Amino acid sequence: MAVKHNITVAIEPQLLKKARALAARRGLSVSALLADELRSLVDEDRAYEVARRRALGLLSRPLPLGGKPLSREAIHDRHRLR
Repeated sequence: MAVKHNITVAIEPQLLKKARALAARRGLSVSALLADELRSLVDEDRAYEVARRRALGLLSRPLPLGGKPLSREAIHDRHRLR
């Protein structure tokens, strides 16, 4: 079993009362409820960072749009526009 550490959290009495009720409805302790929520936050943050790095990697390369590259002369050829 993984080693666990105790932490102290200071919250308002009304929030603690609601957290206890929520934990009870889910069949958990407040500690387990908080641990589950923290785990979810950490997992979401990790997934976001992975997606962010992937997106930045994709943006660092040109997108394959098809077609053929044009020379500077072809781009500036105004005779075809007349």
